[in-house]
Amino acid sequence: MLRMPCSLLRSCALATLTTTAALASLPSLAAGYPEKPVRIVTPFPPASVTDILARPIAAKLGEAWGQAVLVDNRSGAAGIPGTEVVARAAPDGYTLLLGTNATHAINPALYKTLPYDAVRDFAPVTLIANSYVLLVVNTEVKASTVAELLALAKKQQLNYGTAGSGSSPHLAGELFKSMAGIDMLAVPYKGSPQILVDLVAGRIDVYFSNAAAALPLVKSGKLRLLAITSAKRDASLPDVPTVSEAGVPGYEATSWFGMYAPAKTSADIVGRLSADIARVIVMSDVRKLFTASALTAQSSTPAEFTAFNRRELEKWTKVVKESGATVE
Repeated sequence: MLRMPCSLLRSCALATLTTTAALASLPSLAAGYPEKPVRIVTPFPPASVTDILARPIAAKLGEAWGQAVLVDNRSGAAGIPGTEVVARAAPDGYTLLLGTNATHAINPALYKTLPYDAVRDFAPVTLIANSYVLLVVNTEVKASTVAELLALAKKQQLNYGTAGSGSSPHLAGELFKSMAGIDMLAVPYKGSPQILVDLVAGRIDVYFSNAAAALPLVKSGKLRLLAITSAKRDASLPDVPTVSEAGVPGYEATSWFGMYAPAKTSADIVGRLSADIARVIVMSDVRKLFTASALTAQSSTPAEFTAFNRRELEKWTKVVKESGATVE
């Protein structure tokens, strides 16, 4: 029998171990996923934030996989119909949802019945991005800081604009009131444009606005920016404090966006999706698109996203219950 030299045996063994380790580090793709086009459902209309996020991700994944990745806008009814489509889809990784804090944290708290269960019917894949809002006041309000706003609210009745009961601006305001121990009157509007017109005109005092809409008015001196609602300061606004550090410790209210698969989707496929999406959202051209829409790229493991979902659902369920918010 021929014997290999010890050095060669060691080399072969090392090569075998290296190859085995490399294979073990790759997701198990027993079915060669994806073998056909993948659909990403966005439960809001074209040109919405979910659509803006979905399209570059779909394009990059399609290039990497050599398969078409299609964006399917299923808008209407607060994102509920589109979300249901994915909840009822086959758990094979070919129908995905680009969901939001509305579909998975606010709607389940706000609606008495939904055609889907935000926890049971989905396999969270990864966070994709988040967006803080700006706490702004009209220039006649005698407050230049959050602390001064809180002191003013304890002396006189202030109001704040909302896009209706249960909307993100409404719940951000209700969380602020609850955590700060103050009262402000919620004034409902049909949407952000009308709120900003009245805020600039001095007909309302306070608004929790998305950055893209309010920042130009802040820069032109028509509104005063007191703080942002994220957990950390934003590098693009380094001198603007968070609400938490400016007077309401622990406060955070962001819009967030993430990818979901139907429940019972293979852990291998979910892991592959999570890793591939994480690689896409750090690409410079994708980040530029996100930044242009005042979005910050953010990824997570499926386990991290699952835990995050549960915390957000608990948080906003409490806010909705305490505020008495109802669907109009």
